[in-house]
Amino acid sequence: MFSFLATLFVLALMLLAASVRIVQEYERGVIFRLGRCVGARGPGLFLLIPFIEKMRKVDLRVVTMEVPTQEVITRDNVTVKVNAVVYFRVINPVDAVIKVLDPVYATSQLAQTTLRSVLGQSELDELLAHREAINQRLQRIIDEGTEPWGVKVSLVEVRDVELPASLQRAMAAQAEAERERRAKIIHAEGELQAAQKLAEAARIIQAEPAAIQLRYLQTLREIAAENASTIVFPLPLEMLRPLMHLMEVRKEGKTETPS
Repeated sequence: MFSFLATLFVLALMLLAASVRIVQEYERGVIFRLGRCVGARGPGLFLLIPFIEKMRKVDLRVVTMEVPTQEVITRDNVTVKVNAVVYFRVINPVDAVIKVLDPVYATSQLAQTTLRSVLGQSELDELLAHREAINQRLQRIIDEGTEPWGVKVSLVEVRDVELPASLQRAMAAQAEAERERRAKIIHAEGELQAAQKLAEAARIIQAEPAAIQLRYLQTLREIAAENASTIVFPLPLEMLRPLMHLMEVRKEGKTETPS
């Protein structure tokens, strides 16, 4: 009698251990009753009907998945190597168990295919300069593909873009030529502005002859400040005109003297 009770007690413990399930806060348990899905349970402690109900746990935390490096030919026929990172999580545990065998593997394969497809339709300049728009496009396409599986893709980031060495040298030469072009344009604009200011100053001096005398005095002050041993005295042209006229008269007189 005692052995029979002990056997019943052991069987009861085994049935209890087989029926008790604990689901963590970040998990959900998908319940199958005789092969039919009856929904998801958790978190917490609950009991299953032994040999009739089975449970499969699904993790709801965000999964960080690295997309392996893909060799892509862009729309402008440039071969680049690109890798990315995808952040996703399961939002519908029932669909993640019933509609797909392995949601993580399926999302990885879809991300690789989408990465090659989207970057193949983009040009190299767009990939380098407008990466945020490409990230959003990738996220939208991958999320639409994983939605039937109960998976939500929250973020896709193109991480590294590896360019051929010859293309890197060409881009460096192009950037250097662009900087030189900008420098020449800035220098030419400076010369133009200086010429405009000089022309404006000439018009002012022509309208006001006394302004040239003030400019002479200012120049003397600047020279005296720099080189104290140098003295420059401006001589107005009006003082030289009688002398120049006299020299011309004498020259004409000598020319007219008969030989």
